[in-house]
Amino acid sequence: MPRGKSPHTLDLPRPTSWLDKAGVSKQDGAYEALRSAILTKLLPAGSRLPSSRTLAERWELSRGTIETVFDRLHAEAYVTRVPGSGTHVCAVVPERFLMAEAGDAIPAGPAAQPAPVSDTGVRDGLPFVARRADASLFAVAAWSKCATRALAAATPEQLCSADPAGALPLRQQVADYLAKYRGIRCDPQDIIVTTGIRHALDLLARSVVRDGDKICLEDPGYPAARALFGLCGAVPVDIPVDAEGIDCAALRLHGDARLAYVTPAHQSPLGVTMSVTRRLALLEWANDSGAWVVEDDYDSEFNYQSAPLAALKALDQYQRVIYCGSFNKTLFAGLRVGFMVLPPALRAPLLRTLQLTGRSVGITEQLALAAWMEEGAFVRHLRQARLAYKERRDLLLACLEQIAPGRYTISGQQAGFHCVLWLAPGGDERAFCARAAQDGLALQPLGDFCHGAQLAPAVLLGYTALSLAQVRHAAQKLGRLLLPEANA
Repeated sequence: MPRGKSPHTLDLPRPTSWLDKAGVSKQDGAYEALRSAILTKLLPAGSRLPSSRTLAERWELSRGTIETVFDRLHAEAYVTRVPGSGTHVCAVVPERFLMAEAGDAIPAGPAAQPAPVSDTGVRDGLPFVARRADASLFAVAAWSKCATRALAAATPEQLCSADPAGALPLRQQVADYLAKYRGIRCDPQDIIVTTGIRHALDLLARSVVRDGDKICLEDPGYPAARALFGLCGAVPVDIPVDAEGIDCAALRLHGDARLAYVTPAHQSPLGVTMSVTRRLALLEWANDSGAWVVEDDYDSEFNYQSAPLAALKALDQYQRVIYCGSFNKTLFAGLRVGFMVLPPALRAPLLRTLQLTGRSVGITEQLALAAWMEEGAFVRHLRQARLAYKERRDLLLACLEQIAPGRYTISGQQAGFHCVLWLAPGGDERAFCARAAQDGLALQPLGDFCHGAQLAPAVLLGYTALSLAQVRHAAQKLGRLLLPEANA
């Protein structure tokens, strides 16, 4: 073989299956034939294709058609074309990076089926893990009108150069709402828009917490908070929770902690409301320790017995509290808009992290929500939803009392999306959940939320995303499971 010349390709027979295929043009057939030969390595990397004249004669096509096919393969990086050297197969084929191996292909079924939702996860319409906002109560038509008007009025600057902290109209509405209904006096510049509580915790973990820092967590508590802070190397410290909230005497033993995460309005999962005494003690601990307090106010809007206590942030004269709220919890889970109210010292570092990791909330959703709140629709929705959730809670409690009086205790029912059902002493909560599953009920044992705490057997009852008919039917089943004969 002459020096400097690459070996010629094998004689390529006319690909009848491609060129004579019904409904396929001659150009597309020739392209698919050559592309298939390259991908199956019939034409190996580095091999030289016949000249366009030779291949045109062999395949009984016009030379112009073959030239077009060669140009198409070159544009898609299958071949290289160098004047005087001919056309060669590339050493690296793009599909090797873009496509799975043939053996890994998943055969297509008759119809794609959605992945099953775990019965232990929060889910609409499934008793009793339906502990979130009921999307059927959301006024879609009113929202649509607000969204249309807001987008029509949006300026190019708003659409293309959005403030990394979030749209100013939304932050103004949030600040106004917090002042009126949660007792928090803040400026729009103190607020950062997020996709929800977990996004806020992730930003804090990345911006404030360092590897090895102590993070004080309620026990029992929100599992996702432990997981998110753990990703940044934090050391979790479990602090007991009693009828007044987090145990501040136990907190005092950890003056070197970086941060404490609490759910004071309706503790997750016990449902207790942190007393004013504990709130003041918690703020004193934060000030004395130089620690931050994260207030997750996830379902504070839904109090069924009286006006809720003002937020912990409303008492924060030391500027140590980071307040986190979420419209996903009040409107519908798929909205993905939340917010944080930050102390001045944390605004700059969190904004840097937010800009580095990418702003996650679309400007159209923010502008629509701002217009919706400005019209007063948000407050009207909360009022209507509160009445609906209270009716469902009352029905649940009435059914249980009618069927199984004295066989259980309820706590945390004064507010929120769920309450806690305490089983008879000596009961086995996991065995009870297993029996309930056989009856079509999904229950979460309290033990799933405990890390070091040893509590009496109990299960969570989420009811807000259930219809009245679902509540009645499921409560009757649950009540019968509580009877002595069900445990025989």
